[in-house]
Amino acid sequence: MTQPKTLLALAGASQTPSPLENAVLLLIDCQMEYVTGSLPLAGVDDALDEAARLLELARSANVPVIHVAHHGRPGGALFDPEAAMAALAPRADRRDGEELVVKSLPNAFTGTNLQEVIDGIGRKELIVAGFMTHMCVSSTVRAALDRGYRCTVVANATATRDLPDGRGGVIEAADLQRCELAAMSDRFAIIVDDTSAWAE
Repeated sequence: MTQPKTLLALAGASQTPSPLENAVLLLIDCQMEYVTGSLPLAGVDDALDEAARLLELARSANVPVIHVAHHGRPGGALFDPEAAMAALAPRADRRDGEELVVKSLPNAFTGTNLQEVIDGIGRKELIVAGFMTHMCVSSTVRAALDRGYRCTVVANATATRDLPDGRGGVIEAADLQRCELAAMSDRFAIIVDDTSAWAE
């Protein structure tokens, strides 16, 4: 049996991560709802630590940073914009001068000015991290391809949660994470483990 290959590999596309000098860092939904709120994620603390390292790398290399935050309905059960759980986690919080894009759907381009912000920066490479891997990260990365951007996803700076499989069982977060990263790697993104991908 032959070793399977991604569509990107079959097409001979570059497998190198987005060069820092050409990239924008997109941090998706690094919010307290996923830490101490109603949607705690498997491995979220380690993922936030890696997101913090990624932020430090981006800032030291003058990579523009865009933070995305999900807002639900005021008074709603999840991501209430008037409550503490909608806040960015301290380890991944924004600094003055870093853009904040607020969304209400999984795809961060839908109903927001994200594309205008990225196009205003003038770069076509996106380094993507955040939550949840199978939901807003995946939706945004897939939409980015349609808009002509090339994405690199930092796997250890993403996380997800257990899901029901619709048949009475459970898909564990680790399995869902592995499968979603593999699916994105087929056509939509270069997947790297952590910030060591940019080590000199």
